[in-house]
Amino acid sequence: MNEKQLKEKLDVLGEIIAIRENLISEKQTLLDSVIPAEIKLKMQDIEEEFEDKITQANENVKSLEDVVKAEVKNFGQSVKGELIQAVWAKPRVTWDNKGLDGFMVAHPEIKAFRKEGEPSVSIRFNKS
Repeated sequence: MNEKQLKEKLDVLGEIIAIRENLISEKQTLLDSVIPAEIKLKMQDIEEEFEDKITQANENVKSLEDVVKAEVKNFGQSVKGELIQAVWAKPRVTWDNKGLDGFMVAHPEIKAFRKEGEPSVSIRFNKS
């Protein structure tokens, strides 16, 4: 497959995503049209009533999560509670690939220990 064909597929994907977004928008418009104004006002009141409470709950969760993560990190192993668990993972090892590639020129025997994974692709929207 060449670049032109790939661009065409990306354009089709973009069109399908746009159609999906329009369907979601149209659905929301229709839902909004069947909800009476007084119900919308009550829904807004409920949203406002819970907004601060939920924000505070989120802050409490974040604060305790940070404490638990730090303590489990120091503990050095995973801990499982009734509902959730904190999973400890050993530190990731990284190497200076550029430096090692240069070193490999002088010491080709280390090439046997080099492994290269598969490339990955992510789909992102172009910035407007």
